[in-house]
Amino acid sequence: MADLVTGNMSSLPAVTGGVSSSATSTSKNTLDKDSFLRLLTTQLQHQDPLSPMDSNAFVAQLAQFSQVEGLDNIGKKLDSMVMAQANANQMNVSTLVGKQVSFRADHLALTKGKDCTFDVSLDGSADTTSVNILDGFGRVVRTLQLGARPQGSSEVKWDGLDEKGNRCDTGDYYLTVAGTRVDGTKVTAASSVRGVVTGVDFDGQVPQLIVAGQRVALGDVTQIASPPPGA
Repeated sequence: MADLVTGNMSSLPAVTGGVSSSATSTSKNTLDKDSFLRLLTTQLQHQDPLSPMDSNAFVAQLAQFSQVEGLDNIGKKLDSMVMAQANANQMNVSTLVGKQVSFRADHLALTKGKDCTFDVSLDGSADTTSVNILDGFGRVVRTLQLGARPQGSSEVKWDGLDEKGNRCDTGDYYLTVAGTRVDGTKVTAASSVRGVVTGVDFDGQVPQLIVAGQRVALGDVTQIASPPPGA
């Protein structure tokens, strides 16, 4: 749109409508369609009647205006499409309420007097597998020796007891999983937790599932299933 400020613009005042050309160039690197049209009409008002704008240049500038208006309309349509897609995504996520999901997590919530179940996932078979359960201070309260485990995911149950057989208090406990082969090679291992989705949090850029009081990112969900009987 540089054509608007060339040619027969020498007679255009340095200040138009109270805004200097230098201020306009520094505050806006690009012109919207309204600014473009104002500049075009100003140019026509201040052109030399004895030396009017070249008709080819005028047609070219009108073509530029048409392009600007077309791009503006496309932008508005894209905004509408993005909004519609966001609403559709929210509706799709809300259908997960009531479903049981497994999600990657390094901690679980224990209710005193109740068992806890979680999954251990191994990238390869392991001859010895163990899980350290730590409290909020990083102290190991229990080590579960799981023996040999195949590649993939398998369920583990913790009875909520510490190494001395005492019931652990209600709270969050952290998990560290280790898998080893006979030759000492380490097997990549991780833990995941299961729970029923009780709600969805849309207060953010990305929706999060609410599971057992935790907020779970959709990218951490590894499995979706129907809730167990009585859940």
